[in-house]
Amino acid sequence: MSRPASLTRRLTLYFTGATVALLLGLGALFVHVTDKHFLELDQASLQSKMHLVKKLAEPARDLAQLRALLGAALDAQVGFVVAVQDAQGQLLFHSDPVFVPPSASTAHAHTGLDHLRLGGQSFHVLRAPLEASGERAALTLSIGLSTAEHDHFMHGLWWQVVLYMALAAALAAGLGWLAARQGLQPLRGLTARLQGVTAQRLHQSLPEDRVPAELAGLTEALNAMLRRLQADFERLSDFSADLAHELRTPLSNLLTQTQVALTQTRSPADYREVLASNAEEFERLARMVSDMLLLAKMEHGIELPHRERLALRPELEALFDFYEAWAEERGLSLKCEGDAQVQGDRLMLRRALSNMLSNALRYASTDSCVSVRIEQVAGQVHIAVRNAGPDIDPQDLPRLFDRFYRADAARQHAPADGAGLGLAITQAMARAHGGQVSVQSSGGWTTFTLVLPAAA
Repeated sequence: MSRPASLTRRLTLYFTGATVALLLGLGALFVHVTDKHFLELDQASLQSKMHLVKKLAEPARDLAQLRALLGAALDAQVGFVVAVQDAQGQLLFHSDPVFVPPSASTAHAHTGLDHLRLGGQSFHVLRAPLEASGERAALTLSIGLSTAEHDHFMHGLWWQVVLYMALAAALAAGLGWLAARQGLQPLRGLTARLQGVTAQRLHQSLPEDRVPAELAGLTEALNAMLRRLQADFERLSDFSADLAHELRTPLSNLLTQTQVALTQTRSPADYREVLASNAEEFERLARMVSDMLLLAKMEHGIELPHRERLALRPELEALFDFYEAWAEERGLSLKCEGDAQVQGDRLMLRRALSNMLSNALRYASTDSCVSVRIEQVAGQVHIAVRNAGPDIDPQDLPRLFDRFYRADAARQHAPADGAGLGLAITQAMARAHGGQVSVQSSGGWTTFTLVLPAAA
């Protein structure tokens, strides 16, 4: 498939075509007006001569006298020819052997002239009747004027117009190419700047104040795209660094335990203990990899696998049954208030609610209550999970939903097996359902609120 023509070539062709079309119109108009002017001059001249010849010829009493009067009158007239015909169209007199008008013709619609071609010559002809006088019957008088000079002039004029248009078209093509090239110079400048953009230079924005108004929107869109790329690249870099850091600890533990077990011969029970410890690390790695794959899919805007109408209170009560033993072990009680319905994927929503609930149970103060309140407000469903416990540092609140982030200073009871992905997954699932999740922590209480669109 061939590449489309360049903008410079297109603009040059458009400019040249428009110029040629304009010149053609002007040339045709000029030639038409000139030709019309010559026609009007010929008509005026023929009318003047017709008046003079009729005044001289009408007193003639017979054909001989008529011929004599016409011959004398035409001796002083150069360029004009005369012919006389009777009512039957028979030629009675003509001043030029070539000028033999037909017996009948149709007058010109606008000028009253006939345009006749006789004997290889072109004439403008004006006809008028001669009234009977004496022995002479009524006759038809035809006066002609040769158009050879006018035709020669118009032919030369056409060639001059064509030559001028050809030169003007060539000049227009050159000027159009120069104008298009200069006009597209800012676009080439943007291209050069974009060619210099690399992964390490995404922060370099394009100059929005030094481009023409036509390119301002494009420049703004490109700068916005560069900012998004920079943010995504930084997030990818941070994710890679965090991932390497998180994987290093379990891999180091696996390697160390395996090397220690191989340093000397051990009993089957010792080997089983090492394998059991390694199995725990493998399970942790498997969960981490599974969570990271889930996050990667959801951040790329996957569609919900199964959308259905769900009542939230039964889902939370099912989770309460699952976490009841853990809550009793820490002396915690669970309470749920309210109910509402949403449209979404059951497994995703249960995973998001489970992450919020397990996070509250993990960091709640002993012998306290973890409450869940469901409210429907203005077409939205608010699910607030509240627990008593140490306040989260305000500096940590904006980063709680980042991957692998742990606010350890504020969460003194965090277990070692947490990978820091639960809240990030909850946020991704909320966004997949068109909602959001937020957190507040003050006065010894921490509240995570999940907001979802209410079911229609």
